[in-house]
Amino acid sequence: MHSASLERVLTGPEHADLIRNLYQYYAYESSDWENEDVEVDGRFYIHEPHFQRYWQEAGWRAELILVDGFIAGFLLVERSELPGLDALELADLFVLKKYRRLGIGRAVATQVLLEGECDWLVRFFGEDEVAQAFWKAVLDDMPRPVRSLDPGDDPQLETFLVTRATH
Repeated sequence: MHSASLERVLTGPEHADLIRNLYQYYAYESSDWENEDVEVDGRFYIHEPHFQRYWQEAGWRAELILVDGFIAGFLLVERSELPGLDALELADLFVLKKYRRLGIGRAVATQVLLEGECDWLVRFFGEDEVAQAFWKAVLDDMPRPVRSLDPGDDPQLETFLVTRATH
């Protein structure tokens, strides 16, 4: 990563509108392989009950990614809802174009996946070539064991489990 300062900031419910706004850029970029259209108000759909869980449920969180104090993106963490899997899921990671190709996304993903004594689930659309290349680079360098899982509920997703080294 370049010499800029990188900071992750945990958000609260008062930041919901900010995350919701940033999510529109994320949804726009993924709309071609997710086959999403904008709603009649010109915005991409956000399932509000699911979205609110980032500030209501244990293990769920939304963080801002700041570079030199400026908003550079966000990340969303959820508890995995795959049956029989006790893990956190790095559900969404988004870096604004201005901050890409600087190692910021990779640094954040690596920090998150090495946090705590928990297993981590990483899932992305197989059709998303950028995500494929990004996650291959991150997971190939992961100092924790990584294994591919059956995607279960959604065959379009590539699914990986990053486990604690103590397993």
